[in-house]
This record gives sequence, C-alpha cells and structure tokens, in this order.
Amino acid sequence: MVKILKAGFYSTIQDNGRFGYSSFGVPVSGAMDQKAYNFANTILGNDKNSAVIEMTMVGAEIQFMVPTLVAITGANMTPKLNGIPIDMNTSIVVRVNDVLSCGIAKNGFRTYIAVKGGFLTDLVLGSRSMLKVITEPFKLNNGDSIAITELSKLQNIKNAKIRFNDGYLKTNCIGVTKGPEFNKLTHQQQESLLSQSFEVSKYNNRMAYQLLPLFNNNLESILTAPVLPGTVQLTPSGQLIVLMRDCQTTGGYPRVLQLTDHAVNILSQKMSGTQISIHLKI
Repeated sequence: MVKILKAGFYSTIQDNGRFGYSSFGVPVSGAMDQKAYNFANTILGNDKNSAVIEMTMVGAEIQFMVPTLVAITGANMTPKLNGIPIDMNTSIVVRVNDVLSCGIAKNGFRTYIAVKGGFLTDLVLGSRSMLKVITEPFKLNNGDSIAITELSKLQNIKNAKIRFNDGYLKTNCIGVTKGPEFNKLTHQQQESLLSQSFEVSKYNNRMAYQLLPLFNNNLESILTAPVLPGTVQLTPSGQLIVLMRDCQTTGGYPRVLQLTDHAVNILSQKMSGTQISIHLKI
C-alpha cells in the first residue's frame, strides 16, 4: 500500500489504455507519454500494461507502507527519497515509511512513477486508467491509499541499467501525416500549415491541445467521423485542436493532420507557450 500525502497539480493512475470500447464512445486514455510510461515498466521488468502514476507540471508526495522498487521517468521533477535527491530512469529501492517527493517539472511537463508489479487500482472496462465519468475517482487526491505488491526481497534487477534516450523531451518538431481532409485545403494553405510555427495555448489537457495562432481557412464542417489521439482538427474559426489520449471517439471538424504516435509523446511533454514546428512524414 502507498499513501498519497500530496497529489500534486494533476496526478492520475494510467496504463496502456482502454481498448475495444470506442464504438460506445469510450476514450482510449492511457499514459500521455507512452515512451516514458513503457520505459518505467521496462526498468522494473513489469508487464507492459502495468499501471503507473502520471504527474502533470507539479509532482506528488507519496509514502510507502510496504517495501518495493520504483522507477521514475519523463520530465525531471527533481525526485527525492526522504529528502535526498535520487536518480531518474533507474530502479530505486524503497522501504517501509519511505517518502518519495517530486517538485516542479523541468525539461518536460509529465513524469511517471512505476512500482514493481504496478499500482493495483480497480480495473474498469479492462483498464486502470483514470477518466472522468468512467472511473471514480478520476484523479488522485490527498490522503488516497493505493494497493501495491509487497516485495519480500529488495534488490535491483538487470533491467535497471537500460539507457533512456531523452532526446524527444528536448525537440519541438512534431511529425505528422496528412489527415483525411488535408486535400480540401488550398495548395497555399497546405504549404502555410506545414511551414508555420505554432504555440501551445493555455488550453491544453489530457483531452486536447489547442495551438496558436488561428489558421485562416474556409473549410466546412464534416459529418461526424472517427478521430483518435493525434488527430488535428481545424475549426471554422481557425482553431487547430490536437486531440490527445482522453479525446472523444468522433468529431465534426475537418481532420487536416494526424500526429505520429511518437509526436503525441513529444507534444504531451510541452507546456503552454512552447513553440512547435510541424514536419510532414512521407
């Protein structure tokens, strides 16, 4: 068991995602930065779908009631164990009553805490990922307790020395492919869209990122059509909306671009005011 002493700005339990329910309008959800999520579980030798804590902008403070191993990946929140700085991207031994604390994110926006065996919250539609309306609670709160597996032997494991390539945390280049309605833009609009720099607006969350400035267009709305994480919608007002992990499953705005899976990871680590550029993958 672990106890959440401080939940941070917006912390949730996330796994690989909730699949097979899009026809019922249920978002996929899952860790925003799948690269960091997968690496945390790899370090500990966990199942690839083991649940982790995803922290946004400001980290949590967690007390461990049982011994275990932890791994911390993603943005650097200067993690400390009992007030002493610890390394990221490696296996760390924690003992009974140890307190893990994380601060403000640096070189990114989201950080992941994995424990050996994963966080054992309830499965809802085959996933532990928290999501408003689908799960209760939909985020972590001060005082919450979460079950984990108690380890009888505390020793680091062979995966603990895997090197993590964090270059994607530093890049502002977002890879995309053409969306279904891309060719409805004029040639000039297409060139402008792919050559212009954009800024992450203050309206960004697990559901979608809005970009600035507005992009002038004359596209009409479309009949409701499937969308998925990474779909870039263009509204009549010129708002570019990049759908993220908690996005709806259908939408009525033209889908002009589609982010690659890697690009979704990159964007999930960007905060308001960050300048990004778009690179077309052929």
